Amino acid sequence: MTEDDPGPLIRLYGLTGGRARPQGEAFDLVAIVATVRLPQEPSVLNPEHHTILHVCRRPTPVADVAAGLGLPLNVTRVLLGDLRREGLVSITPPKPANQSIDERTYRDVLHGIRRL
Repeated sequence: MTEDDPGPLIRLYGLTGGRARPQGEAFDLVAIVATVRLPQEPSVLNPEHHTILHVCRRPTPVADVAAGLGLPLNVTRVLLGDLRREGLVSITPPKPANQSIDERTYRDVLHGIRRL
């Protein structure tokens, strides 16, 4: 760290405006983020916001967005919350896995195993 480079913590604090949690409804790290629209005035967003909008043109899990940005998950969540508040992205919770497998599926698997 030098006088010119205040270090990563100051940068992260600046990215989130000191916020540790996103505004609005909480979302999981496996929630799916998708870009809904692009901003009318792109200059009001920081480069990380623009990167998120670019990455999420295809539906992407929150964890993958954070990994792609190289930012901590909480910082990414705050940035995603900003974009969601502006109506630029949608954040969809994961669909619950169906815990019950019907009898037909078990039968099909059993018949497949017997054929081996």
